[in-house]
Amino acid sequence: MTESFHIRPARTSDVSAIKKLVAPLADQRILMAKETVAYYESLQEFRIAESSDGQVIGCGALHVMWEDLAEVRTLAASGDWRGKGVGHVLVESLLEEARALGVARVFCLTFEVDFFRRHGFEVMADQSAVDPVVYSELLRSHDEGVAEFLDLARVKPNTLGNTRMIRVL
Repeated sequence: MTESFHIRPARTSDVSAIKKLVAPLADQRILMAKETVAYYESLQEFRIAESSDGQVIGCGALHVMWEDLAEVRTLAASGDWRGKGVGHVLVESLLEEARALGVARVFCLTFEVDFFRRHGFEVMADQSAVDPVVYSELLRSHDEGVAEFLDLARVKPNTLGNTRMIRVL
């Protein structure tokens, strides 16, 4: 908790605010837009940054992919709050959640390389971070974020050109 905002789990009533936070970033091809149903389906993964006056000013999600691997997803802050620590507090909250779940490594797909470096992430040189057996299991996922992480050809036309980064907890 800070003086001006705090982090809490997302609620169903937050979905429209999450979509509003993501929309301008999706228009800029920084984040991928999702259907409303996808936000409801993954709502338990989301944390919300809420201002002291009750406004949703940021969001971020932690998606567990495997026993020891999770992804930080959909990290966004409203324009008025960018540069004021919202992203920092959200990432730290998501990393703490990963630790609590027993996840050993967290990755992200991002254009904000310097931001994530400040949080201990490193650019992934290749996919050796995933054991071949785990890789074959992850190939069964229908999740587009997993396909992006695995660098599958089927997502190549839709890739945003972002950077794969990973952090060992």
